[in-house]
Amino acid sequence: MRPLEDIGRAEVEKDLNGRVQSVDRAMTLLEALSEDDKGQRLTDLARRTGLSLTTVHRLLTTLEQRHFVQFSLRDNLWHIGRQTYMVGSAFVRDRHFVAPALPFLRRLRDLTKETANLGVVDNGEIILVNQVESREVARAVSRVGGRTPMTASGMGKAILSCYSSDEVSAAVSRTGMRRLTSQTLTTREELDSELEQARDDGYAVDNEEYQNGLRCVAAPVFDSHQEVVCAISVSGGPNRMRPERLSALGRLVAQTANELTIALGGRPLRG
Repeated sequence: MRPLEDIGRAEVEKDLNGRVQSVDRAMTLLEALSEDDKGQRLTDLARRTGLSLTTVHRLLTTLEQRHFVQFSLRDNLWHIGRQTYMVGSAFVRDRHFVAPALPFLRRLRDLTKETANLGVVDNGEIILVNQVESREVARAVSRVGGRTPMTASGMGKAILSCYSSDEVSAAVSRTGMRRLTSQTLTTREELDSELEQARDDGYAVDNEEYQNGLRCVAAPVFDSHQEVVCAISVSGGPNRMRPERLSALGRLVAQTANELTIALGGRPLRG
C-alpha cells in the first residue's frame, strides 16, 4: 500500500493551500457563469478565469455530463445547468424562513412599489436569497444569490446593529471596509455611528454604498431567542427612493420585519 503522504502528491504540489486544483477550477467556472444570465462563450470564460481554452472545455464537458452546465447550440453559449439550481436550492430549503417570508415580501413590494428582498449572513457577507421585483418600469434589482459586504449593505447593517461590538469587529475583519462607491463607509467610526442610528430607528439605510444608483432600507428579523436570523429590505433607484421618503419606507420595512418575526415564532426587539 502506498504511504498516505504519497497519495495525490502531484495535486498537493500544484496547490499549497490544500485545494484540489481541478475542483477549484470547476467552481471558478460555475461562479463565472452565474454572473451572466445570458450565457458566455468558451473564449470569454477562458479570459475571465485565466484558464486555457483546453482546460475550460474539458471542465465544462465534465460539468455538462453532470448537468451542472448546459451548452446552447443555437447561440454557442454556455449556461448554468439545472443541477446547479438543485444544489443551490438546498441552501434555501435549510432556511425555514425563506418560504414564509414570500407573502410579506410581496405585500411590501405592493405597498412601496419597490423591489423587496430577503438576505442572510454568510462569512461576513449578505447573500440575497429571495426577491420580489417591483412592477415599475424603472426599478433597481440585485441578483438573487449575489453577495454584498455587510458594512456596505442595508440588510448587512440592519443585522450588524443587533451584534455586540466584538461581533461587529469579527464581521468587519472578514471582509474589511474597502471603498466600492463614493458613499461607502470605510472607517469603524462611520460604521458605529450608522449602527447606532439603526438601533434607534429600527431600520438601516444603504445610500448607494454598494452600488451607484441603488438605495436600500432594511430591518432585521428575529427568532424566539431574539437572535437575528435574516433581514428584509426594499431597494430602488435614488430618483424614486428620495431622502424625504426613506423614513416612511423604513418604518414600513421595520413593521413588516416585526410581523414576519412573529409569524416565524420569534420575538421582536421592539413592538
